[in-house]
Amino acid sequence: MTTPEQLRAARALLGISQADIADMTGRTTKTIRRAETDADAVAAATIAAIRAALEDAGVEFIAENGGGPGVRLRK
Repeated sequence: MTTPEQLRAARALLGISQADIADMTGRTTKTIRRAETDADAVAAATIAAIRAALEDAGVEFIAENGGGPGVRLRK
């Protein structure tokens, strides 16, 4: 499961704005803001689109494996 914290952290790693993610995914800035606050407030397809855009931009999502979920930049 992708968390709002991961979405915010991934965007911060890339140094891009919510408006940039909105442009990358074809969603509105309001939708991106909601996804980064409460992932349950938006459709699963929207979370998947945001995650895919962030991954395409170089972010790797780290699953929760005892240390908690996270993100990092791919090498």
